[in-house]
Amino acid sequence: MPVAAGGTLSQPELTRRRRVWLVVELTLLFIAAPLAMDWAVHEARIPLFIALIPVLVVVVGILAIDPTFALSKELGRGFGWRTLLSILAVFAVGGLGVFAWLKDTHPDWLFEFPRNRPELWLLVVLAYPFFSVATQEFVYRTFYFHRYGPLFGDRQGLAIALNGLLFGFGHIVIGQPFAVIATVFGGCLFAARYAETRSFWAVFLEHTIWGVFIFTIGLGRYFFTGVSNVG
Repeated sequence: MPVAAGGTLSQPELTRRRRVWLVVELTLLFIAAPLAMDWAVHEARIPLFIALIPVLVVVVGILAIDPTFALSKELGRGFGWRTLLSILAVFAVGGLGVFAWLKDTHPDWLFEFPRNRPELWLLVVLAYPFFSVATQEFVYRTFYFHRYGPLFGDRQGLAIALNGLLFGFGHIVIGQPFAVIATVFGGCLFAARYAETRSFWAVFLEHTIWGVFIFTIGLGRYFFTGVSNVG
């Protein structure tokens, strides 16, 4: 099955010229843009949410003028109970593994965020799905598979692997090697889920579960930029 987003109405003809353009565009948005944001946050000390705006404007603009994409179709595509069970099963196995590793290596980190700063922890876990997960999944799964899916044809595994690598690379702005490595694996998981279901809501749920778990279990320290951007 050709790689495509859930909101894709049709696959445009992939001419040589269009292929070259899409490769250049992908490179600019998913490699050059994260490098620029990394500089903006750590050198120019621009808040991350402001540094993200130009990229989001470009992504939304591309989809807005694309007659082969339907947002209503993308958001209207749900998922079944088998997918839900799979999401929960993967999380149960992976989450227990992370818990066991953290308990063995850094037991003092366990649940340090909710224990020490419960109000801030609650604010983060409530805001995170809407201000972070939704944006990331829209850009890295919906937009990526719709816009660049034709480059891969039926080579779904290649599309998933590259998506995971680009997702991890996008987290260089955090400045933590652990975050980059972890999000490569997470990106591959979410990309595989999206390629299977073509459902934004499936990956939104799975990403939310893992993200809240990370901030709760004690690994949130690896997912903050460490830059206040104040003063």
